[in-house]
Amino acid sequence: MSSKRVLIIGGGIAGQAAAESIREHDQDASITMICGEPRLPYDRVRLSEILVDGSSADTLALRPAEWYEDQRVETITGAWVIAVDSDARTITLADGRELSYDALVLATGSVPLMPPIPGIDLPGVHAFRGPEDCEQIRVAASRPGVRAVVIGGGLLGLEAARGIVAQGAPVTVVHLVDRLMERQLDAAAAGLLVPKFAEMGVSVELERATDQIFSRPSGAVAGLNFADGESLDADLVVVSIGIRPELTLAREAGVELDRGIVVDDTMATSLPGIWALGECAQHDGIVHGLVAPIHDQARVLGETLTGAGAARYRGSTPSAKLKVAGIDLVSIGHAEGDSEVISSDTAAGVYRKLVVRDGRAAGAVLLGDIRGHEALLAEITAAAEVEDPLGRLAEAAVATPADLPDDAQICNCNGVCKGQLVSAVVEDGCNTPLEVMSRTRAGTGCGSCKPAVIEIVQSAGGGANEPAYLCACAKQTREQLAARIREDGLQSVSDVSGACGTGRECGACKPALAYLVSEVNDNRHREERHARFINDRVHANIQNDGTFSVVPRMYGGVTSPDELRRIADAAEKYNVRMVKVTGGQRIDLLGVDKEDLPAIWRDLGMPSGHAYAKAVRTVKTCVGRDFCRFGIGDSVKLGIDLEHAWEGLYTPAKVKGGVSGCPRNCAEATVKDIGVVAVEGGWQVRVGGAAGANVREADILTTVETRAEALRISTVFLQYYRENADYKERAYDFVPRIGLEEIRAVVEDETRAGELLERFRIAKAAAFDPWLERDEPYHERQFSDLDDVELVGPPAGGER
Repeated sequence: MSSKRVLIIGGGIAGQAAAESIREHDQDASITMICGEPRLPYDRVRLSEILVDGSSADTLALRPAEWYEDQRVETITGAWVIAVDSDARTITLADGRELSYDALVLATGSVPLMPPIPGIDLPGVHAFRGPEDCEQIRVAASRPGVRAVVIGGGLLGLEAARGIVAQGAPVTVVHLVDRLMERQLDAAAAGLLVPKFAEMGVSVELERATDQIFSRPSGAVAGLNFADGESLDADLVVVSIGIRPELTLAREAGVELDRGIVVDDTMATSLPGIWALGECAQHDGIVHGLVAPIHDQARVLGETLTGAGAARYRGSTPSAKLKVAGIDLVSIGHAEGDSEVISSDTAAGVYRKLVVRDGRAAGAVLLGDIRGHEALLAEITAAAEVEDPLGRLAEAAVATPADLPDDAQICNCNGVCKGQLVSAVVEDGCNTPLEVMSRTRAGTGCGSCKPAVIEIVQSAGGGANEPAYLCACAKQTREQLAARIREDGLQSVSDVSGACGTGRECGACKPALAYLVSEVNDNRHREERHARFINDRVHANIQNDGTFSVVPRMYGGVTSPDELRRIADAAEKYNVRMVKVTGGQRIDLLGVDKEDLPAIWRDLGMPSGHAYAKAVRTVKTCVGRDFCRFGIGDSVKLGIDLEHAWEGLYTPAKVKGGVSGCPRNCAEATVKDIGVVAVEGGWQVRVGGAAGANVREADILTTVETRAEALRISTVFLQYYRENADYKERAYDFVPRIGLEEIRAVVEDETRAGELLERFRIAKAAAFDPWLERDEPYHERQFSDLDDVELVGPPAGGER
């Protein structure tokens, strides 16, 4: 019997959810997903993140490319479907290809609603819908003196405004009605929201009807004209007034339409063999524009399309969360009703409201204090009876996620309920929050539900005394993978992924795997930069506004007048927003644009300080005996020697060192990952100190007589840490886990210490200054914000 041929038109969240649900219920189905955009499905909900910081669209990927291969889901990207023949059960692509199907899923999504006003197509006017929009908006907002306007004060409009102001441009939000987010908020909550945005640099003008977008003589946008005769100057206009379902294909195919594609409780359309879900679908008169209903619909579609069950879709409770840093806002269900209870503190910007209709929970608005929103969502979804609304609102504030019913939705991004999390622990054998998140996808979207996921997993019995998996999806430890890399001579992340399946399910472990591959191969590996974090791809630390921090290396905290002049000149030349002396005795240049990174490195003429990486950062020193009357050891010389010996080496987590020239410890060596303190008769070597969120005095590893011996012992420990620590495990966690006596036995064993030093030397010999990529970049677009892409087919079409 041949397998069922399923075609999914649309490569967005809905198309991805449909593919996963279908595959869950039918392992034999032939699934093909056709994506209108030139990339695999990504999380559009998190689009504002790349508008803020300029990250690649790749960071929003819903699944790594390997997942589609492993799950046998064929993807056709940058392709547009131009015709559907429901009688012949075929579709035709824009390039002329014809594909047949047994079941067709329409997940064509929506397109941005652009008002039919003069000037809407002027240069400088943008929608806010995809990565290309984000890139164009960021570039425009970064120009000096730009005045930006966002038309639309809904959820996406406010997120767009936050992204623009992060680039340093003043922003005005103009909104047609009398309050922001009128679909989700009542007047009181919306009123409290305005000053919160004003604090960020976003002004708001309400009841503004835009009649025209006018231009300069050059043709570029110059501002807005309003219906009341007033105007507002603008060099950048972003339109975010809503979306409309993309119905072109459905209309041509003859599917019944209203405001969307009409579907029944099984998500089937009016035509046999065709289903629909997501923003293009209309169920019971409602078209949902949020993510949570997509997953509800996909669960039903997967069962009914494959014949695996008889699930029915009964609608979803709308729930929205504003993703703007510094503002906590959740809206659930109805914002107003015949009975309302409110708890507020205007001065603190806190507003909590529960809406009751006919004695049952019907909605909630939480601003400034969103505690208990999971519990309220569960009760509103269930239309639970509420006898004491004010008491219930107070109870929700102290409720814990572990107290929720099993059908309470915890992760809106991926539609995961509490019961699924518990089942992953109790039935599937997941033992840690990371494993549960990998299996269920909870917490892997915007991340706001991670604390709730962790608490639920721990309450279900997971998280204690279990191995730390490097790849939680495949339950592979660091030790297992390191052994396989050595035995099979694996040279790259792709090699390990192909041989072991590591990182193919969710891809979250790829940065850890990239480090492991480089460490086991002593830096003689095949680099695959896509597996690294953005900081490691461009060798600078990304800031909250999308610019970067540049920290040149200053060995032991010592510099020269010539270096200081170059730093000052570079700071002025590249309009650095702040020049900051760091706690590690270096100088940080903050606010450098990505495209300027190679040039500023060249002008500085100093090596990378690796302030952005999991690597050896600094070795802090005091002035030592050459200047200090209390100094008994040459701390500056030893600190410089240590930093020269270690620079350029990547480590499981950042490593900070310190050398103090006497027990007064002015370099704070006793709270460093590796610290050395001059004492009478020699040097005391300490390891595992901390002075961050937790403070830990470093353990005394040994005391030696000479500076050279202190350098040797410290380096042996560093290499032992490099080879045995888990990814992201700082030395202050590593030392107690392994045990000081075990570490001491290693460094004092001449044979083992010699072997560690030999591997250290090999790795060090292969290390290089990453800032030299200014002249020989890893790839030609390394320091550009976004790769060039070419859209195939019509210029609009949402997820088609």
